[in-house]
Amino acid sequence: MVSQSTSLAAQSPAITGAWLPSFTLWWREIVRFYRQRARVVGVIASPVLFWVVIGSGFGSSFRSGDAAGQQHYLDYFYPGALIMIVLFTSIFTMMSVIEDRKEGFLLSVLVAPVPRSAIVLGKVLGGTTLSAVQGLVFLAFAPLLGVHLGFGDFLLIVLTVFLVSFALTALGFAIAWPMDSTQAFHAIINLFLIPLWLLSGALFPLAGASGWIRLLIRINPLTYGVEALRDLLYPTNAPVFPLGSSLATLLLFAVFMFTLSFLMVNRRTTKPAA
Repeated sequence: MVSQSTSLAAQSPAITGAWLPSFTLWWREIVRFYRQRARVVGVIASPVLFWVVIGSGFGSSFRSGDAAGQQHYLDYFYPGALIMIVLFTSIFTMMSVIEDRKEGFLLSVLVAPVPRSAIVLGKVLGGTTLSAVQGLVFLAFAPLLGVHLGFGDFLLIVLTVFLVSFALTALGFAIAWPMDSTQAFHAIINLFLIPLWLLSGALFPLAGASGWIRLLIRINPLTYGVEALRDLLYPTNAPVFPLGSSLATLLLFAVFMFTLSFLMVNRRTTKPAA
């Protein structure tokens, strides 16, 4: 009995040392974001306007045909607009990595006796929580499209949004980590952020794309998030990919991006702020 207590006591500092920094960094990301109310409004309002304007504008001329049973474009575009919210929130939340470096906060965290994995996990989970919550808030518009979700389908949507959010936040972390300015971050993000979303099947169905575009869509991990949401929101439509394979692809994408972020943190030594 004494030996078991001693063993648990010896393990508890290690457990606390890993999870307490992660929780602290996670909570810091939440507080920082919601103190900036303009960001909260902008992240949700922009995709909503984009969804309404683009969806209404193309609605009279677009029918997704065999892929969605003459589905209106406003309905077809809805999962893509949700993914847009998740994408922008996940990526741009990780600008805090650059800001923390400039303020000297990141350096103080790196020299603390905590695992590097805890630092990555805390930052990534913070951005994941923000993007996932805002993406799920967008589900409030689903009843306007005649979509009524059961509890099981809702849980699968939560899982899908979480996996997409986690993977994209880890991607944003990996991009932001080696950078010293937000201007460089914006330049790199604008280079492939929109193409990543455009080539996810958010705007047009895979079946109607040309050969090389279809190939890019299939190798884009974000495609599987869009299609998983579309399958769950409109279960009567014929799925492009099986739901299980889409979720498995998203899981592999999330694990890969987190591993990449962890390797980058362990490889680079942060320079002190000037």
